[in-house]
Amino acid sequence: MGWERAVASFLADGLGDVIISGSNAGLLSSELATLISGRYVEIPVYPLTFREFLTFRKNKGDTKDNADQPASPQPKPETNNLPDTEAEFKNYLRYGGLPGIHQLPFNQEVLFSYLNSILNTVLYKDVITRHKIRDVSIFDKLVRYLFDNVGNITTAKKIADYFKSQRIRTSVDTILNYISYIEASLLVDKARRYDIKGKRLLEFSDKVFLNDVGLRHGLIGYRERDINGLLENIVFKELHARGYKISVGVIDQIEIDFIAEKQNEKKYVQVCYGLGSETVIAREFGNLEKIRDNYEKLVVSMDRFFPNERNGILHRYIIDFLME
Repeated sequence: MGWERAVASFLADGLGDVIISGSNAGLLSSELATLISGRYVEIPVYPLTFREFLTFRKNKGDTKDNADQPASPQPKPETNNLPDTEAEFKNYLRYGGLPGIHQLPFNQEVLFSYLNSILNTVLYKDVITRHKIRDVSIFDKLVRYLFDNVGNITTAKKIADYFKSQRIRTSVDTILNYISYIEASLLVDKARRYDIKGKRLLEFSDKVFLNDVGLRHGLIGYRERDINGLLENIVFKELHARGYKISVGVIDQIEIDFIAEKQNEKKYVQVCYGLGSETVIAREFGNLEKIRDNYEKLVVSMDRFFPNERNGILHRYIIDFLME
């Protein structure tokens, strides 16, 4: 008897509640879903939100450790100081939300090594071995490409063309298959593009986001120049954790970062690093002004002291948004 049938028999015999955890999206696409149809509740478990990250840091008590410093032979003493939220947000951007990082000395060398080991385990156990991928080199380059293009519009043809320009031979079908494997491993998530005026999903062009930014930095390192995409990724995952279904809006060939929907609630969200010039302000707020409906419209940025509202469109400092 396979384990799926054993689980079904436990339920049929009324032996109590059964809790099953899985590390990839294929668990409920297996025979199990058929055998226990109508008798299960799926509960997605995400990496820590920023609020949860702060709780872990406060409970550990070492929030004054400098994670940017190389590892030292002796762990630094713990303190009972409350988190400096701005400094901790920088740590969150850099190291992500996997709970396991809070069991380690909080410095960059140790944490990046841990994150890279987690990534390698997922890639080689859950993906490469499971799907019998033979060209590991191309698969590895694809993972790096996706991690390097967080928050960008991505198509299999665009990736295949890029590989061709680098004299790497592969096919669009291979890229599509590999991306589906990576997505099923829960390393990445995708947001479909949605035509706001035409009220339809657009084909063949999605935005790729990471389920945890720390895994990216364990592989390719942290780069300040990527801050816009990282902020977008953080907001995407926060909306996800709040139960929203998320798409990327398009109106008059202009992109709206996120359309977030659940039940009868909808909001449009723009994300940017700074609102330091009239050009940027006009772009971020102006794009939302083009949408002619009465749903909430919001700009999220790193500007702490920007006014909370402009022409009926809300603004939130990103840390305030994450702490709501």
